[in-house]
Amino acid sequence: MNPTADLVDLTRALVDIPSESGDEADLADAVEAALRACAHLTVERIGNSVVARTESGRAERVVIAGHLDTVPAAGNLPSRLDGELLYGLGACDMKGGVAVALRLAATLDAPVRDVSYVFYECEEVSGDRNGLNRIAAERPDLLEADLAILMEPSDAGVEAGCQGVLNADITVRGERAHTARSWMGVNAAHRAAAVLQRLDDHTAERIVIDGLEYREGLNAVAVRTGVAENVVPDTCVITVNLRFAPSRSAGQAEAYLRGLFPEYEVEVTEVVPGALPGLGQGPVASLVEFLGATPRPKLGWTDVARFAALGTPALNYGPGDPTLAHTAGEYVPVGQLRECEARLAAWLSG
Repeated sequence: MNPTADLVDLTRALVDIPSESGDEADLADAVEAALRACAHLTVERIGNSVVARTESGRAERVVIAGHLDTVPAAGNLPSRLDGELLYGLGACDMKGGVAVALRLAATLDAPVRDVSYVFYECEEVSGDRNGLNRIAAERPDLLEADLAILMEPSDAGVEAGCQGVLNADITVRGERAHTARSWMGVNAAHRAAAVLQRLDDHTAERIVIDGLEYREGLNAVAVRTGVAENVVPDTCVITVNLRFAPSRSAGQAEAYLRGLFPEYEVEVTEVVPGALPGLGQGPVASLVEFLGATPRPKLGWTDVARFAALGTPALNYGPGDPTLAHTAGEYVPVGQLRECEARLAAWLSG
């Protein structure tokens, strides 16, 4: 892999190395080898994550980060170029952004800001496997910065902050009986209709922060019930997913959900806070002004939240339409690849 190659060729090379979550070793090897060939970078490998840093003693340090993994393939390998659109697994989410970061790392040998380029594993799976978590635990110094830029697809615009995520199980109780004598029991699956109706009737809140509207969402995503075809079920478990505005803490989000279902058993299985947009913070404001972008809210969760938890302002800025992420037909526009590289190169060059 040649990190100084044409950006389209580099993106295709990245896409064509399969790297589903947990299977990033080959791609991490290629990225590590490419970066170790750059004399102006110090390179460290932690698991299947690679961190490359300039060490010029600048007054400001920036993290530029992108994950190496993709969701499972859907018949979308190898890459293909159709006019100005580059198709393939991870082209949008987020090997296009990784290509931009990799090329910046290789070609900018004297940026006016020191840069830590972080290419990490297992973002698309459970948080305990996330490569940033491991780096933060083993080498937190590698993530220290004044600003972090996540190269997540944002249509080459700025998406600020991100929503929090809460997953929970709501259990509805009944009484088991033989279906031939169903009147002797209480069907928990039937009782669960009240929970589903309440979810359907729920109006998601819209919360404005720094002029950005974060739309919340509460949805049933799984229903589990029944033990046999001849048994009236005595339990029904409804899994719900809450996407909440970053102004809510994890505790407030949990209290909000419990308040909607006070008479039911609610078990929170995961809750991850979001990140405030931070548009008033100096480093974020400076970059947004330079890019000339009108910020949008990030509707979804990204690792800007992990940097926010570390006390580092962060934003999402990368090529690709985020609504195409994880789809079989995902692509990244060539124009957005080149635009992101040019604008970040200009900012880093002063």
